[in-house]
Amino acid sequence: GAMSVDSITDLSDNASKLLEALQLSHPHELEPRRSRGKKKPLSLNPITWQVPRIVDRCCRHLETHGLQTVGIFRVGSSKKRVQQLREEFDRGLDVFLDEHQSVHDVAALLKEFLRDMPDSLIPRELYGAFLSTASMEGPAQLDTLQLLLFLLPPCHSDTLLRLLRFLAEVARHAESSWDPKGHEIPGNKMTVSNLATVFGPNILQKEKPGEKDASALNFEDSAAIILVLQKLIEHHHSLFMVSPEMQCDVLRRLFQTDPDVIEYLLRRK
Repeated sequence: GAMSVDSITDLSDNASKLLEALQLSHPHELEPRRSRGKKKPLSLNPITWQVPRIVDRCCRHLETHGLQTVGIFRVGSSKKRVQQLREEFDRGLDVFLDEHQSVHDVAALLKEFLRDMPDSLIPRELYGAFLSTASMEGPAQLDTLQLLLFLLPPCHSDTLLRLLRFLAEVARHAESSWDPKGHEIPGNKMTVSNLATVFGPNILQKEKPGEKDASALNFEDSAAIILVLQKLIEHHHSLFMVSPEMQCDVLRRLFQTDPDVIEYLLRRK
């Protein structure tokens, strides 16, 4: 059946000039043997899947330590500690996040990174197109969102999917539950709607932060941003899957433009 849109990123380095941009990582960094306290410089992107190290490590830390934290992403953090972490990531150091880091500091760092990207995670040129889906309903809305997601650059697409998977997991722990012994496990209170409200303006930006009118969103745009991000969180699994029919169409087109790649994919299949 379907396969993930990132499934061709394991091509060998020399397979195709067309796909060389996907090969930003070094194999020996796939499973780095890190020891706490040692911060060594690493390459820009240490994983074949094109997700910035800071995003993946923040998500992993919060998935491990923050899912039961009430009000995660809404409680204040230490600006000094967040700035220190940010500077270490900016210098390319192998930052080790463990239980000693505050959940709220790491949550703030993740939000800051998404807010301050040179181009927002969903590129600004697609801002209007994504917002237009808010007025759609049913299959037409999801089909349009999927086609728009296919327009994202690989790094943006991979990073958005990683973030949406994480947000869906946070929302899954929003309500309180009970363990087998009857002890209450507190919920984090961050529903899909709450998460979309917090992250929407960081992911869908009409203007760069700091520019004139950058924060002056009208009510309609703000509501549309929240609705669109809700849909992305709720349906991320199906939205990032390519149908067999579309796969065949892509293979036919690649056969004309890049036969070396098509030969590799067919052998692999």
